[in-house]
Amino acid sequence: MYLAFAWRYFKAKKSANAINIIAWVTVGAIALATCCQVLVLSVFNGFEGLVKSLYASFYTDIKIVPATGKTFLLSPQQLAQIKQQPFVQQYSLIAEEKALLQNTGADESQTVIYLKGVDDNYDKVCGVAAKTNKGKFNTGTLDEPGLIVGSGIQYAAGISLNPAFDTEKLTVILPKKNSGSSDPLQSLSEGNVAPTGIFTIQQDFDNKYAITNIDFVKQQMGLDSNEYSALELKLTAKADIEQAKEKLSVLMGSKYKVQTLYQQNMSLYNTMKLERWFIFAVFTLILIVSAFTMVSALTMLVLEKQKDINVLQSMGASRTAVLKIFLSEGLLLGSIGAAGGILLATILCLLQLKFKLIKIGGGSFLVDYYPVQLIATDFILVAVTALLIAFCASWFPARKAAQQPFELR
Repeated sequence: MYLAFAWRYFKAKKSANAINIIAWVTVGAIALATCCQVLVLSVFNGFEGLVKSLYASFYTDIKIVPATGKTFLLSPQQLAQIKQQPFVQQYSLIAEEKALLQNTGADESQTVIYLKGVDDNYDKVCGVAAKTNKGKFNTGTLDEPGLIVGSGIQYAAGISLNPAFDTEKLTVILPKKNSGSSDPLQSLSEGNVAPTGIFTIQQDFDNKYAITNIDFVKQQMGLDSNEYSALELKLTAKADIEQAKEKLSVLMGSKYKVQTLYQQNMSLYNTMKLERWFIFAVFTLILIVSAFTMVSALTMLVLEKQKDINVLQSMGASRTAVLKIFLSEGLLLGSIGAAGGILLATILCLLQLKFKLIKIGGGSFLVDYYPVQLIATDFILVAVTALLIAFCASWFPARKAAQQPFELR
């Protein structure tokens, strides 16, 4: 009943044209604000999904690292227990350390890298091999190790994979583990590697990591045969990552730390969540500002409908009923505006998905258009926020209408 009154008041012709104009301005302002909210959140979702997919190309579903120190011991029996877990699809053993990479060519370029020694299963648990766009993903052997570097390291070290020239020899300088020598030079080891491939994923990885044979890294660092820096796991498609983490934590004990994909990139994901809520808060403020026009529209409507209010009261309508009628009017304005804004944003997002209408300038990003991703919870959040603000904005005019003294002339 209250909504029926609200709808009649909304579409009825007013004695002052300004009331109709302000009402439609209110609807348009709410529609614009909610449209912007959905658009920005959808674009943010698109970039978030893109960044997560890039990081997922390098990081694995679960990573086991030492609770303290840089390395841990992992027996064949422990590996067999891990492999027997139903949620484990494949695993890869890792030996990693910070190193100095030198190009022994004419320019003698050098750069600091994180050298990651991996076994033959690495391409089955991680997507780096698929992102190797120059050369091939070949880590070589203990005696002839190959090196796959990020595109940033390739530039910094002056590495070339041109088949027209002889294969370059690179020198890797690594710290030895538990070196008791007082001579700093004796605590370092040098080894030669041949570049075999270049990967391009994301700047954080491209400028930092190089991948080679695990046996070579262990030999240079002086690690034991069952000593590693990490164990990386790929889970089955239907596995629950949190349950898998809990089971592995119990299986491995307190000397090992089990990290999910989220925990390996906690700072990134926390920053993205913070940015998301900040963007939502900014556009909510815009929505609040647009709601001030609703206060004006409803206040003028209350003045316009004073006689109607008196008639309703004379027919037995309570102050609460009058309050609900004008609250319904505010919610109606908010609902029409929110629905229109969400519908418009959905159409624009679908057009962007299909035709890539809006491009990213500069041409230096991985995609040349703004990615968008529609998520149902965003629509619910924006709609609920718009209706809540509409309710709050209509409360004062509705309360004023309900407190109007009863008069019949």
